[in-house]
Amino acid sequence: MSNRPQSARLNHVSIPARDLEKSEAFYREVLGCERIQAPNFGFPVCWMRLGDLQLHLQQVGPSSGVRTYQHFAVEVADFVGAYRALRAKGAFEEGTRYADLWLLPSGEMQMFVRDPSDNLFEIDHPDAAELDLSVFDTPLRKLESEQEQSAQNRMATLFLYRKAAA
Repeated sequence: MSNRPQSARLNHVSIPARDLEKSEAFYREVLGCERIQAPNFGFPVCWMRLGDLQLHLQQVGPSSGVRTYQHFAVEVADFVGAYRALRAKGAFEEGTRYADLWLLPSGEMQMFVRDPSDNLFEIDHPDAAELDLSVFDTPLRKLESEQEQSAQNRMATLFLYRKAAA
């Protein structure tokens, strides 16, 4: 028997929601999530389909201290469409490094936004060269211009399945 751990796969992410219905609408409208059945835990929850994974929203009190820089990340088919929807909703965290779009040394793009309950999440795109960057009115920050990157750092990717297929 091997000492290697079993292969694991992410099943779901659970985040707090100050207003369950408002958060559900946000993720439905921005990411195309679909509400699915959830068991009764004795407190309000909303389970949503996010691709072949799930996003679980859990009701918390309106004064709950959610703000943190922990986050989850998703890939969307239409990065520009998601950007426009998020700008319209005021989801970018103005005045912080999370208000900008990021270009990684790999050519991958990241944007960070806040949901209605103040949870931080990230949306990624595998290749900035495929995008018309002129549509973005948000600054594009190049990580390599701000932080020195070693040869090993330049090998990093957010898209392991693409790397495995290459």
